[in-house]
Amino acid sequence: MSFHNAPELALIVPCMNEEPVLPRSAALFRAKFESLIERQMIAPTSRVYFVDDGSADGTWATICQLAMSNDCFEGIKLSRNFGHQYAVYAGLMHAQGDALISIDADLQDDINAIDDMVQRYLEGDEVVYGVRADRLSDRKFKRWTASLHYWLSGRFGVRAVPDHADFRLLSRRAVSMLGQFRERNLYLRGVVPLLGLKASEVYYTRTQRVAGESKYGFTDMLGLSIDGLTSFSILPLRIISVLGLVVFILSMIFGLWALGAAWVGLTTPIQSWAPTGIPIYLLGGLQILSIGVVGEYIGKTYMEVKNRPTYLVEQTTSGSSASGEV
Repeated sequence: MSFHNAPELALIVPCMNEEPVLPRSAALFRAKFESLIERQMIAPTSRVYFVDDGSADGTWATICQLAMSNDCFEGIKLSRNFGHQYAVYAGLMHAQGDALISIDADLQDDINAIDDMVQRYLEGDEVVYGVRADRLSDRKFKRWTASLHYWLSGRFGVRAVPDHADFRLLSRRAVSMLGQFRERNLYLRGVVPLLGLKASEVYYTRTQRVAGESKYGFTDMLGLSIDGLTSFSILPLRIISVLGLVVFILSMIFGLWALGAAWVGLTTPIQSWAPTGIPIYLLGGLQILSIGVVGEYIGKTYMEVKNRPTYLVEQTTSGSSASGEV
């Protein structure tokens, strides 16, 4: 293969307070690019795009230094913290290239899997998912919650790839199609499979962070999971309807039992409080749950109809002016 046929690769790296890890990750990214260019798998014009998602430390200053030191690095600074999914989306929409790979800056994803991703792209795949071969590096609680999430996602009709996060390759056509999705409650792990393009999976082993701390806590993961489940399915609303019907039927049965017991003169220790206590607790809990689930959908509708930009770019290292994307 010659450089004439080699694709231009863009590596999208979302960053949130990643100052400690950026110098090392940038060196590894550059070495990986040099290796791929030497083997003529990618074009020499390939670039690494660091997306600063409202960092409070020296992340942007470090990105600017990297961009000045080597032409293969570019930076995109968002005006504030929009969240990981939107930082990835912003990078995809702004980066140039025939194939675009998103990867976190913490180096937990195996950069050697990029070779296999590019090879799959050269063979005709337009979407290549980086999938964890195992979750041995996670704690038991995280492994359990991850398994529960993917199980629920499947039951709710979300076409997410199990054990796949946001380490993936997208062709230019896939990115163009992704740009047509205008939803504000962005869940890329569920949206990308909806593109329907030829896809494959590359398996890798995830390692520990080389520096810094994870920016994705339990509440962040829980919020992302809720977004994923409620953005692609109305099944929770249907479950509420079924639960309401079941509780109504059980209440009727219990009421008839209480009336029958009173009719024949049967007394039990629970008769004094059961007829009123149990239905109140059941119906009260069901109502609170129902209001919460319905509120999730109303809140998402509220966010969508406001039609606010999904992200705003304050500055780039290439000197382009601030812009917004809707």
